[in-house]
Amino acid sequence: MSVDANGYLTLNDAGLYCPAGDFHIDPLRPVARAVVTHGHGDHCRPGMGKLLCTPQTAAIARVRYGETAFGQIETLALGEVLRLGEVSIWLAPAGHVLGSAQVVIEGKHGRAVVSGDYKRRFDPTCAPFEPVACDLFVTEATFGLPVFTHPPIEGEIGRLLASLATFPERAHAVSVYPLGKCQRLIAELRRAGWEAPIYLHGSLRKLTDLYEQLGVAMGPKLDATAARKEEMAGQIVLAPASALRDTWARRLPDPVICAASGWMRVRQRARQGGVELPMVISDHADWGELCATILETGAQTTWVTHGAEDGLVHWARTQGLTAEALAIAGRENGAEGEAE
Repeated sequence: MSVDANGYLTLNDAGLYCPAGDFHIDPLRPVARAVVTHGHGDHCRPGMGKLLCTPQTAAIARVRYGETAFGQIETLALGEVLRLGEVSIWLAPAGHVLGSAQVVIEGKHGRAVVSGDYKRRFDPTCAPFEPVACDLFVTEATFGLPVFTHPPIEGEIGRLLASLATFPERAHAVSVYPLGKCQRLIAELRRAGWEAPIYLHGSLRKLTDLYEQLGVAMGPKLDATAARKEEMAGQIVLAPASALRDTWARRLPDPVICAASGWMRVRQRARQGGVELPMVISDHADWGELCATILETGAQTTWVTHGAEDGLVHWARTQGLTAEALAIAGRENGAEGEAE
């Protein structure tokens, strides 16, 4: 398949490449220069010669991988323009997690936008998505099927708080991904009026502390591993899904196992995971939002990656648009599925 519709972007064995600027976007393996949309491990990988991203993503990359994981880290503030070879690039907010950005490429062929992962809902922990008019739009499609319609987050948080009121003797253990979902859930609980300390698994602490250092208030937090079992009754405990499937969860008093993910729309996933309280909370756009965003950009050409590509490609073609599935290996449904 030839994917070089506007002269800017093509595919090679490392993923999406811009020959005119000599850089890759979210490459699958180490390359000389990588422009990275956000800090999740299926987009930001160690070993790059030069890493270019927002300052927040740079801080996240350092915490996740260490100071020596990249040859050089360059940062670009949202809206700041940088010339690379024959093109100019700038970053626009993606609304996915703190520091997430769309990559905008401009030059003689027009404008291309690579969305990275994005959501269209309010999130108190990161800048909201901003649509950018373009000729070529490269969009994710994690939830690119009509069955995926995310409910308002306020209702999902309300269900958690109602369960806590109903079962005050039980801990409510919510599986979350360490980057983005954990911090968003904390912030939304605070917005809903939950003022008590939130207990965290140790693996969530570093990135949550980093969010606070970067100006995102989290409120009181306690170490779940060090806490007494009885003190966590009637409290909220956040942990990665793997910990809740492990002996670690035995320290919790009769826990209500919860999960915050867009995949909780698929009830079979909840049942298979032993989830008693599934919460449909996603950091990705749902089907309607993906479709609306494509139209909002005004792009006549859409490339689809990272998820249910074929369904979104078919829909785009019914709108009279040119659309192709990139089918990048390793991007079929996102390597960090717990982040969704």
